[in-house]
Amino acid sequence: MAWFKRQSVELDTSGERTVRTEGLWVKCDGCRQIIWKKDLAENLNVCPKCGKHFRIDARARLAQLLDDNQYEVFDCNLVSNDPLKFVDLKAYSSRLKQAKANTGLKDAVINAEGKLNGRPVIVSSMEYSFIGGSMGAVVGEAITRAIEKAKETRKPMIIVSASGGARMMEGVISLMQLAKISAALARLDTARVPYISVLTDPTTGGVTASFAMLGDLNIAEPGALIGFAGPRVIEQTIRQKLPPGFQRSEFLLEHGMLDAVVVRKDLKAYIARALDFMVQAA
Repeated sequence: MAWFKRQSVELDTSGERTVRTEGLWVKCDGCRQIIWKKDLAENLNVCPKCGKHFRIDARARLAQLLDDNQYEVFDCNLVSNDPLKFVDLKAYSSRLKQAKANTGLKDAVINAEGKLNGRPVIVSSMEYSFIGGSMGAVVGEAITRAIEKAKETRKPMIIVSASGGARMMEGVISLMQLAKISAALARLDTARVPYISVLTDPTTGGVTASFAMLGDLNIAEPGALIGFAGPRVIEQTIRQKLPPGFQRSEFLLEHGMLDAVVVRKDLKAYIARALDFMVQAA
């Protein structure tokens, strides 16, 4: 998408007053139409013309789902100690420092405790802007702690995924988080505490291969990219052309990989109804 960043009033060479409208409009990647930024925000960052769901950050997710945008965060001070002292084009420690500065977060997830339509819940909301929402030791530990808290308090667990997958700068330590979180979810299931997984654009790699697809209810937003390996890798492996829409949420719903695809404006109400049923059934 193309953002226009400023608005100002100035005089041209003839002395006429002109208005610069930068900062007021955004171009939709779906329909290529220009949208007034205020209209987009009022529509929950969904294009009012074609329905494309723009990516939103972890805090916006919490504001959308939790009543009156009121919640308490916990386990928010966990930080990576760069276990491998990893360096590629730049040091991993430098990437972490930059991501923290850009997002104001310590890592790629926010744990929050609040109410959804009056029902106490625990939500882990992932932040894609923090190194692609990748799952390293901190994300794994934070989500595991949230699941354990849900088990102890018997509050339903909701995880909103937005991730490129495992954080390979942490190597096998990152991959271990798949098993760690999955084991915690198994204990949550044994305790009969509901878990709803919300998959957003994108949800890929090790996150898809673990907790994102382990919900009692797996739901996604329209058009979300969901999968393990990228389509190019898959095509090169199986040497076949993939069908249209492969790895998009509608395709996965049609093929039984998701329970529902829900537009953003209906997401909170849908989850609330699902929790009413699930809590009664438990």
